[in-house]
Amino acid sequence: MMSGDGRHYGAEKPELQELPRIRDRLSFLYLERCVINRAENAITVTDVRGTVHVPAATVSVLLLGPGTKVTHRAMELIGDTGASVIWIGERGVRYYAHGRPLTHSSRLLVAQATLVSNNRMRLSVARKMYTMRFTNEDVSHMTMQQLRGREGARIRSVYRRMSKETGVPWKRRDYDPGDFSAGDPVNQALSSANACIYGLAHSVIVALGCSPGLGFIHTGHERSFVYDVADLYKAEIAIPIAFKVAAEHTSDIGSITRRAVRDAISDGRIMERMVKDIHFLLLGDSDEYTPIETDIVYLWDEKTGTVSNAVSYGKIDDEHDNDYDDDDDDAENESGYGTIIEGD
Repeated sequence: MMSGDGRHYGAEKPELQELPRIRDRLSFLYLERCVINRAENAITVTDVRGTVHVPAATVSVLLLGPGTKVTHRAMELIGDTGASVIWIGERGVRYYAHGRPLTHSSRLLVAQATLVSNNRMRLSVARKMYTMRFTNEDVSHMTMQQLRGREGARIRSVYRRMSKETGVPWKRRDYDPGDFSAGDPVNQALSSANACIYGLAHSVIVALGCSPGLGFIHTGHERSFVYDVADLYKAEIAIPIAFKVAAEHTSDIGSITRRAVRDAISDGRIMERMVKDIHFLLLGDSDEYTPIETDIVYLWDEKTGTVSNAVSYGKIDDEHDNDYDDDDDDAENESGYGTIIEGD
């Protein structure tokens, strides 16, 4: 970029075709306690140990943890390269805000909205979610009421097993959302651990461009889909950690639990699984990522689904300054294609 006096202020914004494909990028990059700046086409990350240069176009999602400072110049470059930025708690145990989704394509979002808007499809996705929890069990013919009952029994069984293994007495899940200290140690630990999983799930969902509010099992809340996704991992991560913390500590339960969950997810494998699981639930492709389309805009069509954008679907009368002929205009408007639509 060049100013009027001929001086350069960074690199030119790259063209779309110059950007690496999503699958070629570094995926999720977590940073904390550092200053993020810009040097030409690279993001610079500086902390007490020095400075590291990261090619901006190779990053898919920047996860900004505690103590992170980012400059306007860095955000300009990040925005130009199409990366997503998410402000989170340590190692993803809290979700605070996000800048933009990883993808400009609405494919996952449209699939999510389509599935949640049809009762038969919605029940099918809910069954898939429960199938992921009930190993080697056929739930294909269960109703939602039956699935909820089966899930309740499974979770109670997990609580009893962890109580027996850790020696922590267990009565029931009892907590006050407005008063954390009101619960006993194990319930406090469960609340903290669950909140961490919610934060991680929320980060992944918005990075993929999905709606946190369009849930399949949960509904009516802005984080309904967050709760759906998080529930897939509670029995594996949140519950065992909560009982272990409650068995070993009697104070500072919340902080200790958050650090324990942070350590359990620090290798990034749970986050990677969440990405694949969401693809599987919405698109059915769990084994490999579906290429994420960038900046592709279509026009909706009630018969074919989509048609190309930036195409004139009306006949232009060159003799009348590109105005439509009245007869042709009326005929084509009946078919829905009587408008010239130019791309941005």
